[in-house]
Amino acid sequence: MSKIKIGIVGTGSIVKTYQKCIDELADSQLVALYTKSEDRKAVAEKQFGVPVFSTMDDFLENDIDLVCVCNESGRHGEAIMAAARAGKHVLSEKPLETTPEKIDKIIEVCADHSVKLGCTLQNRCGTPYQRVLSAVRSGKLGKPIMGNAHINWYRNESYYADSDWKGTREYDGGAAFINQGIHTIDLLLHLMGPVTSVFGKVDTLVHDIEGEDVGAAILNFRNGAIGNITAGTALYPGYPERIDIYGEKGSILMEGGNVKAWNVKDASSAPQISDEIHGSGAADPEAIGHQNHKMVIADMIAAIRNDRSPMVDGAEARKAVAVINAIYEASQKGHLVDLSE
Repeated sequence: MSKIKIGIVGTGSIVKTYQKCIDELADSQLVALYTKSEDRKAVAEKQFGVPVFSTMDDFLENDIDLVCVCNESGRHGEAIMAAARAGKHVLSEKPLETTPEKIDKIIEVCADHSVKLGCTLQNRCGTPYQRVLSAVRSGKLGKPIMGNAHINWYRNESYYADSDWKGTREYDGGAAFINQGIHTIDLLLHLMGPVTSVFGKVDTLVHDIEGEDVGAAILNFRNGAIGNITAGTALYPGYPERIDIYGEKGSILMEGGNVKAWNVKDASSAPQISDEIHGSGAADPEAIGHQNHKMVIADMIAAIRNDRSPMVDGAEARKAVAVINAIYEASQKGHLVDLSE
């Protein structure tokens, strides 16, 4: 079986994770990178050991089956659509883009050119999370009552000062919610289902950035449950992300990717609670491991080979971005935002 040839857009720190995953997957091969920076080209070629191109056209002329998009969030769309128009399948880092409207355009272009579109929301792959999802979907918690997500993280000043895009509205889409919070918010929505309305407040209290470094939101879910989200990058020293799920028959709490409490009336369903090391970006964005990324890339390769949808397609990736943008809108306008349509 021939290997899936992969090209990567971007040369930042996350690319090292992708390279490690690709090297460990027997049926994939990294063949090229793209960077818009001429200054980065020679350094990246030495670092990654493959040709690096500084124009998108030259990059896409290569024999590439799958393009992994790992550049600035607000530039995902242009890279994804360029790859799709060149007939390349696409796996993009989160968020797929910074607004649901931009994601709708991406989905349309990928469909028009018959290419697969996936998004890396790798926290869905964790074994403890899969146990929680199974318990919720099978009804072990009974009627949903409340679902909460807390991403109370910390980033020092250099995290933003050393970047020309992080924390900007144009290229980050905001900050704590859409960058750091989106993985945990995605899990919350995956567990609790669609959101019908949100009210929220975000603010910038510590960092010198355009986006928010602290915020909170209240959610109303279609199933009748309520919930809340808190997120921040100014909450020293940074605590592991947490999800709390409550139903009429019990509750499950996750922290840092592990199950910390399982209090369900059907005691036979309780898994062994452990402190497996999954990696949390609470204070260090590079502290997250690569195994879940590897599972996402392997799934994307299988989706291409078997002509099926990837685990997180464009429609799934859109959901968290739509909720986060509604939180921003609610904060700006000072009223509840309806998402029921």
